[in-house]
Amino acid sequence: MQQASEFGIDDAKRVLGDVFAPWVQDLNLSIEQFDIAAPAGGDPDWQPGAILRMPFSERLCRNGGIVCGQALMAFADTAMVLANLAANKGYRPMTTVDQTTHFMRAVTASDVLADARVVRLGRTMSFGRVTLLSATDNKPVAMVSSAFAMLPG
Repeated sequence: MQQASEFGIDDAKRVLGDVFAPWVQDLNLSIEQFDIAAPAGGDPDWQPGAILRMPFSERLCRNGGIVCGQALMAFADTAMVLANLAANKGYRPMTTVDQTTHFMRAVTASDVLADARVVRLGRTMSFGRVTLLSATDNKPVAMVSSAFAMLPG
């Protein structure tokens, strides 16, 4: 088992490439930021998490050139797994228990960013939120709340 101070963005990138199903890997997600520890200055609202990018692809679009909801939901779910890695300061097996997505507006011809944060981490469950943003104008396209069960490793 790695020490908490040793787990970082390179480890998270390795998990992203090794753990997920091939079709999730086909989304070509990248980790832009990995927040395992609060920044100096102690923001009281800080939460562990990660920011990921899903590059735009016509293959992810439904008719009308709109990025489909299924791709956005899979992206949010994957981003929350990475946020849980940050909160746990390492890899733990987990499974999604619940995910609620509120779509706010369509996204077309733009990469999408996921800002995933763990709101509460318990021994057996975690609860989080993801804000999906259009990378073109940084405006929200969806809000997602989710719950994960931490599995025995």
